[in-house]
Amino acid sequence: MKGGTFDRKNLIGVGLRQPHYSYVLENKPPIGWFEVHSENFLMDGGPSLQFLDKIRQNYPLSFHGIGLSLGSAEGLDEAHLRRLKECLKRFSPFLVSEHLSWSRVGGIHFPDLLPLPYMDETLNFLVRNIDHVQAVLGQEILIENPSSYLEYNESMASEAEFLTHLCQRTGAKILLDVNNVYVSSLNHGWDAKAYLNTLPPSLIMEVHLAGHSLKTFEDGSTLLIDDHGSSVCAEVWELYHHALLRGVEAPTLIEWDTNIPSFEVLFKEAERVNEYLMERSSPYVQSLNPSKEFS
Repeated sequence: MKGGTFDRKNLIGVGLRQPHYSYVLENKPPIGWFEVHSENFLMDGGPSLQFLDKIRQNYPLSFHGIGLSLGSAEGLDEAHLRRLKECLKRFSPFLVSEHLSWSRVGGIHFPDLLPLPYMDETLNFLVRNIDHVQAVLGQEILIENPSSYLEYNESMASEAEFLTHLCQRTGAKILLDVNNVYVSSLNHGWDAKAYLNTLPPSLIMEVHLAGHSLKTFEDGSTLLIDDHGSSVCAEVWELYHHALLRGVEAPTLIEWDTNIPSFEVLFKEAERVNEYLMERSSPYVQSLNPSKEFS
């Protein structure tokens, strides 16, 4: 793992968050790669950039955006896109991703990743925006399936069908967030495994696993919230195993963004990914070496 070059013999990564910067530099844990949120590094200087410069010398990086708003019908924030391009030039991540959502209109930015109706008009402006992003950045991007809490009556396709067609039109690839599939499937009554079966494994270039929480309302109804604040539940691990059996062979990330635990806890969660990879009946995966012991 010299100079931050991604090695397919270690597909396992974790989200790199500020509380762990010093620990990673001092201990150099045997993790395959780290993912960061792009918007945390679009500034011109400061300690965060300095830490990441040092960390990237030993680990490959993936940049995951949360503010580009690919689903904005009025087009993209060109200043944001230029800053992102400069940031990617500095750190040379091996993967760059964004969300199938929108969060900006009329110059106003919202703090949430808002869902889209899955219809022809939406597809057309998403294709336009993604084509533009990939042309400006000079590389393909990955599109993540969102967690959602409402659906539109106007949608003419399922989310999985829409995402597949979008990537086929643009040449972008899929970031499969298994927790998001689970959260949305329970919130809307989907069949989560049918969702996974719709996505072509060849389009999936990264996988996310995370935790969620349950909100109960006064009338007794419930909603799953994608808060990345706990360990991965058994049902999400089961869906991940299903994706692996379908032939998904992509770098897999443990996300933990709230109630952030010690790095040792994150590492143990990442070791579970390796257990599922090694169990899969694939000659490719069975040839991989297990993760090193944490010390």
